[in-house]
Amino acid sequence: MRALLSVWDKTGLVELATGLAAHGVELVASGGTASALRDAGVAHLDVAEVTGFPEMLGGRVKTLHPRIHGGILADRTKPDHLAALVEHDITPIDLVVCNLYPFSSDPSIELIDIGGPAMVRAAAKNHQHVGVVTSPTQYAGVLEEIATSGTLSDATRHALARAAFAHTAAYDAQIVRWLDSGGAIGPAPERVDAVVPPTLHLSLERAEIVRYGENPHQIGARYRAMGTTPWWDAVAQHAGSALSYLNLFDADAAWRLVHELQGDAPASGAVAIIKHANASGAALGSSLADAFAKALAADPQSAFGGIIAVGGRIDDELAGIIAAGPQADVIIASSFEPQAIATLVARRKATRLLSAPAPEPLGLSVRTFGDTALVQNADELLVPVEQWRCVTRAQPTAQQLVDLMVAWRVCARTTSNAIVIARDGVAVGIGAGQQSRVVAAGIATTKAGASAQGGAAASDAFFPFADGLESLTSCGVTAVVQPGGSVRDQEVIDAADAAGIVMMLTGERHFRH
Repeated sequence: MRALLSVWDKTGLVELATGLAAHGVELVASGGTASALRDAGVAHLDVAEVTGFPEMLGGRVKTLHPRIHGGILADRTKPDHLAALVEHDITPIDLVVCNLYPFSSDPSIELIDIGGPAMVRAAAKNHQHVGVVTSPTQYAGVLEEIATSGTLSDATRHALARAAFAHTAAYDAQIVRWLDSGGAIGPAPERVDAVVPPTLHLSLERAEIVRYGENPHQIGARYRAMGTTPWWDAVAQHAGSALSYLNLFDADAAWRLVHELQGDAPASGAVAIIKHANASGAALGSSLADAFAKALAADPQSAFGGIIAVGGRIDDELAGIIAAGPQADVIIASSFEPQAIATLVARRKATRLLSAPAPEPLGLSVRTFGDTALVQNADELLVPVEQWRCVTRAQPTAQQLVDLMVAWRVCARTTSNAIVIARDGVAVGIGAGQQSRVVAAGIATTKAGASAQGGAAASDAFFPFADGLESLTSCGVTAVVQPGGSVRDQEVIDAADAAGIVMMLTGERHFRH
């Protein structure tokens, strides 16, 4: 049995090579891999000894040779292939161990691997006869199987081949994305092509299988872009049942909203309570306990079975307050005191307790239906409060600006059509997912009740008529923020002036479907 070793990542290399040699496997190595084996005293043949041709072009050409690829690609069931090996004195290669240059670490022409992908793809194509190993995580299993049976099973070679093609596909995708950005010599792409390039190559690896999908009869999993470590990989679960698809989806929405609210808020804490990706309550407070109490009071009924996101560390005092409230499916925070975990578990054993780092910015949004996908860049809050335009005679107070900011940020993360009312840093009324903006306003004012008096409201898109605005002002709302852009903007502004309220225009719409 002969193995060809050519790896960039030397993790576990010597141990693998030593183990293979101990079981009678002849080793062939190239370049830096050969140097590492030589330094470790592991006997092997250099590729140049096999090919009879030295490495050239600074290492660009070393394994691209018939004596290497003939040995990998020969179909051992075909007599003419075996005869060709004999005729050209080529020894079959039974195992290829190869991982590729880390292109994404420092994209450049020199890190575009050629020989590596060629060997990997050749071995994967011929996996009926050849094993291909592309990750140090596979070494132990491969070595154990060879030690036990002297070879690799059909099932193992099939699994390794699938992983190998996924490895090269992800590698090529990285190069395409680099070229889309201009690469080494290309011009900077136009804005449209930079966001939505002519072809899109997504390489995802399964990070975890979740409890179930959106519904219990569906199978679900969380994937990550290959070669990345998204913030979800650093999330620690301290208690509770296994996470489901919706637990992750809603917890992500809650955690991102809390961080957006904390951005430049003059407060000591932020809390969001999420149900079906929409906030039932969100608040800034003088403390985390204060923020939680306010967020819960906004809609305690909807909070049952929701996601609680706490923008900080949960201590035992706060844990006791949360435990006394409605049952939560998930509680996510930056960290927990040990006693806080015990307090929460004692009251709600099934509640998932997650500690998490700050989320990274969202990238592309991809939605699929069948063989079609809709792709866009993430919806960001691009226009800062300071650049909003006041279009009414009434001017906003400092507190109104805080409330408008809270309402606007919550509204932008609420399913459209959406209206959000905030007062004293608390989202007290949320109307989500309505076909009519007037109905959304009615739901928001009903939920807010008396708290709408003196509050500030946000609309995720413009008011097409004054009726939606009038629904808010009739309940005591004194300030409104909206994108503007309707042909009837002046009619709506006039209605705001007639009611004596503040109206701010952002010039930025935030539909969410």
